Amino acid sequence: MTEATADQPLVWSMSQALARNWGWVLLRGVLGIIAGIIAFTSPLATVGLLVIVFAVYSAADGILAIVSAVRAARAGERWIWFVLEGLIDIAAAAVALFMPSIAVQVFVIIISIWAIFSGIAMIVAAFKLHREHGRLWLILGGILSVVWGVLLIMQPVIGVLVLTYWFGAYALIFGILLVIVAFKLRGLLEKKA
Repeated sequence: MTEATADQPLVWSMSQALARNWGWVLLRGVLGIIAGIIAFTSPLATVGLLVIVFAVYSAADGILAIVSAVRAARAGERWIWFVLEGLIDIAAAAVALFMPSIAVQVFVIIISIWAIFSGIAMIVAAFKLHREHGRLWLILGGILSVVWGVLLIMQPVIGVLVLTYWFGAYALIFGILLVIVAFKLRGLLEKKA
């Protein structure tokens, strides 16, 4: 039995688009499972790697922002905000490299905010997906993301080990849920064929 809603064509359109790309959903789920396993087997290395990746990205972004400022100044355009952004990015990279414990605490806050907002977005997106095509699993993934983010906010000074285990559990369960959604979407595609 299908549900009648005002935006049912949109729901079916999104379901069809996701079904055609079920392999990408599956890949995202598999990568989540792999990340979860790595976090459980090498927790300290996981946090260290995340801090290093952030530092490299932030430094590169800062350098590119300053290059943009120089180009904007040569063209007679506003450039001060690019310089400010670049300096902030480079400072964040330096903090991550030279004071990793502070970087990890900030990282916990960023991850918690990201988890909450991405979870809310997943829940909203789930209602654009037809019920028979994995809506419940996407809602569960979104709820898991929100709960994980709230737990991190409630304990912002948690140990690095606990953070990686939470991340590992989140990534593992989230990955499994996405694998289930991917196979449901593949089933939808096979029904249409």
